[in-house]
Amino acid sequence: MTMTATRIRPAGLAAIDREMARQHADARASFEHNTAMSAQVAASIRKTGRLLLLGMGGSHAVGRAVEPLYRALGIDALALPLSEQLGQPVPLDDRTVLVTSQSGESAEVVRWFAQAASTTDIFGLTLEGRSFLARTAPCLVGAGGTELAFAATRSLTVTFALHLAILAALGEDPSAALGALDQKHDNDITHALAALEEVTTIVTSGRRLQGVAEALALGLTELSRLPCFSLEGGQLRHGPMEMLGPKIGVILFRGNDPTAELVTAMALSVAEAGAPLVIFDASGQSPVAGAVTLSFKPASSLAAIFAMLPVAQRLMIAFADSRVDNAGTPVRSTKITRSE
Repeated sequence: MTMTATRIRPAGLAAIDREMARQHADARASFEHNTAMSAQVAASIRKTGRLLLLGMGGSHAVGRAVEPLYRALGIDALALPLSEQLGQPVPLDDRTVLVTSQSGESAEVVRWFAQAASTTDIFGLTLEGRSFLARTAPCLVGAGGTELAFAATRSLTVTFALHLAILAALGEDPSAALGALDQKHDNDITHALAALEEVTTIVTSGRRLQGVAEALALGLTELSRLPCFSLEGGQLRHGPMEMLGPKIGVILFRGNDPTAELVTAMALSVAEAGAPLVIFDASGQSPVAGAVTLSFKPASSLAAIFAMLPVAQRLMIAFADSRVDNAGTPVRSTKITRSE
């Protein structure tokens, strides 16, 4: 008689599970409870016409993801790492600035405000209403308090909801995004996980959905401790295609937008190169031969992001759990990065 041992879920992943279980309710509450502050931010953006999005890690990935959404409204939007703004700053004159930090305590946030000449048209996005950031600048505050687990999951979803509140205040219709947020996305990730079983690294890529690709690459790296990274679709095409092969996994994000054909062309090239390929697909187009496709109803912008994100999170966690024993427990990092 054989005994099958039941593997205990690593504490770090159990903590992430708890965050993810409440992320959609917290995101919905975040959208609803920040109406007044989002109207203030929208008024500033209308006045300046220019928006600078500053953050680190997952917070910067959110900035990258929403950058094209603000640009589509005619706003001169730019997302930069806060560390880069500290070292080689973009002039802040006549710009609205959104500083994002889920903890509100990151070393770069504290130093940047210490150096800031003025706080006019500077706002924050945070999950912690008693943080340094919340005490220093007018803030949209996400529901549910600080994220306790290591890799960003709930904090991403909640921060996207805060941006949805701002975009709605700027005149965008939030109904499709809220619908995606309220819907259960239970795509089976078994085949996607199997496709990545033998890879030594994963490269994520998108076009208009590049910010989501960057968020996923960060989480994959943090949890699996493998060198996963992200390259915008055009940048992947210009030289790095040389790395593709059976040991390099590729995850692409394809939405229902004008860049979908470029993602399709990349998918065909990746499949031809023999690299294991997973596509998060909300384009409404036909699946690409040779790819494992995770399909979503046709969507773009935040509706696509809210649909894809929880499934990407589940794939990220399952991949990490298959690679390391104590996934979710950092060995060289801390949740709040207090040093530069």
